[in-house]
Amino acid sequence: LFGPMLLASLEGYGVNVENVMTTPGVSSGIAVILLDDERQNYIVGVYGANMACDEVQLQAASRALEGADALLLQMEVPLAVSLEAAGLARRKGVPVLFDPAPPSELPGSAYAAFDVIAPNQSEAEVLTGVAVDGVDSALDAARILRARGAGTAIVKLGEQGVVYSADTSEGHVPAFTVEAVDTVAAGDGFAGAIAVALAESRPLERAVRFAAAAGALAVTRRGAQDAMPGRAEVERLLDAQASGS
Repeated sequence: LFGPMLLASLEGYGVNVENVMTTPGVSSGIAVILLDDERQNYIVGVYGANMACDEVQLQAASRALEGADALLLQMEVPLAVSLEAAGLARRKGVPVLFDPAPPSELPGSAYAAFDVIAPNQSEAEVLTGVAVDGVDSALDAARILRARGAGTAIVKLGEQGVVYSADTSEGHVPAFTVEAVDTVAAGDGFAGAIAVALAESRPLERAVRFAAAAGALAVTRRGAQDAMPGRAEVERLLDAQASGS
């Protein structure tokens, strides 16, 4: 039921789905989103076919990585599969971005597989043990993630913005002022946009700002896929901020 709907939706947005595989007899992974009075979300996931990813999918991923600009991973498939995919990408010279959601502890050897790791506040706490409650503590957490082997660490702080830490720079990008309706897609919007921006070789601070704008726009509308902004919307928000309007 859900698999064909998801594929049709992705195709409707112009996403190439030729490497998407189906698993007979297993339901598609879905998530139920609960929204509280403060517009914050709680997610109940039933991962279904996601957890059936195995060597067959890895072989398909290996072919798809030929000529790819970036590989974006998360934790809604088996971790071993994600780490193997990251290794394949690194060997092919493809940058690897990792969004550690939903969070769980990672083996110490995993971090070196990620060119970029981008947890949110609570995910950073799970990974590092640091109580992340603002910019300074988020930077502390980002430095720990880098010390473990990640190339660049980004920590998303919601209304407090985003911090980033890399070999050559660290910084804080303030949040964009928008009217939040539904926060469920903020992280997804950020993840997709940061992958695009870095694949286009934007400098890190500009890439983070681009992604923060995408995440901000995503919270202004309900839903997940339907909340994703287009590039033109993101650029308009960036231009408006730059002009002070």
